[in-house]
Amino acid sequence: MRLEQYLDVIVKFLSDYKEKCHVDGYVLGLSGGVDSSLVAALAKKAVGKDKLMCIMMPIDSHPSDLDDAIKVAEALDLNYLVMDGSQSFHATVDEFLRQGVALDKMSLSNLKVRIRMTMLYAYGQTHHMLVLGTDNMDERYTGYFTKYGDGAADLLPIVYLTKGEVVAAAKMLGVPTSLAERVPSAGLFEGQTDEKEMGIKYADLDKYLLGGEVDEKIKERIEHLHRVSEHKRNDIPTPEEYVRD
Repeated sequence: MRLEQYLDVIVKFLSDYKEKCHVDGYVLGLSGGVDSSLVAALAKKAVGKDKLMCIMMPIDSHPSDLDDAIKVAEALDLNYLVMDGSQSFHATVDEFLRQGVALDKMSLSNLKVRIRMTMLYAYGQTHHMLVLGTDNMDERYTGYFTKYGDGAADLLPIVYLTKGEVVAAAKMLGVPTSLAERVPSAGLFEGQTDEKEMGIKYADLDKYLLGGEVDEKIKERIEHLHRVSEHKRNDIPTPEEYVRD
């Protein structure tokens, strides 16, 4: 199946799922990155502009991130809200500090992502909408997402697309090339990029996931990330079922 055809499959999936669940539409966190841009384009095509709300939640990120998100929204003609969330983030951090607890760098980053998730679900429940996730195949396989943050969603429309396919698809659906090819980053702290954090390039990860040959060290890194993130993809562990007398 060609990529163009598979995009039609995703559009139908989103359209059918909305009707199946009897909801009023979808809500999505729009970052200005290629993954959320593609999901926004697909969702709009599936349910229409008025059944999709995109929310931008910069939370202390670089100003260019918000600028890019607005450029995407304008290019695709999307409805959107800007809800910073920084006050919520700093209030939570300050509460920990009052208890003598200083959160480490990773906890602070993940807290930002989980606050975004909370905001999306609050909006979605109020407006009878489901939350769209933006994880692609690379992120899902390596666990490069925050548990109960960007990994928390009602649907994962692009989870079977590699990063390269996401970029190509975004261009097909009208995302400006400069934004589709933007260096992938969650914008959580200065200088942060996806590839630096993962320790591998998306091109190599794409090749591995599609059955190609990669350097042995790269393969080991990918498989390590997959193993240690297994808990993110599995159901919450429980003991054996209680069988009552």
